[in-house]
Amino acid sequence: MSPAEQRSVTQARVDSWIWAVRLFKTRSAAAEACRAGHVRVNGATAKPAQSVRPGDEIRIRHSGLERIVVVERIIHKRVGPPIAAQCLIDRSPPPLPKEVLATLPQRDRGAGRPTKRERRETDRLMGRTD
Repeated sequence: MSPAEQRSVTQARVDSWIWAVRLFKTRSAAAEACRAGHVRVNGATAKPAQSVRPGDEIRIRHSGLERIVVVERIIHKRVGPPIAAQCLIDRSPPPLPKEVLATLPQRDRGAGRPTKRERRETDRLMGRTD
């Protein structure tokens, strides 16, 4: 086995790997998330071509949620969900319960930025007053 072939077995591009294990729907979406700074490998912001190896921790910010996965196995092609689950260890925090999400304050769509008075009321409610 040549050094190039051996290297390709032990490492892969981060955008290709997160697409192959089904964390993103398309590879271009995975690459775009990397360029936007939503993907971190071992604590550092990752470019799409950065290599990942088994044992690397990948943090992905996607759809308002943070996914934390550890690379278990390197794959280059997209595979079915049961095989993809074997290629990573999911260490993501559990999602918030629906009851908690319902109680979080949200502004009405199209309401614009909060006024100074609304911001002060929110700060007082959250306990951020001086």
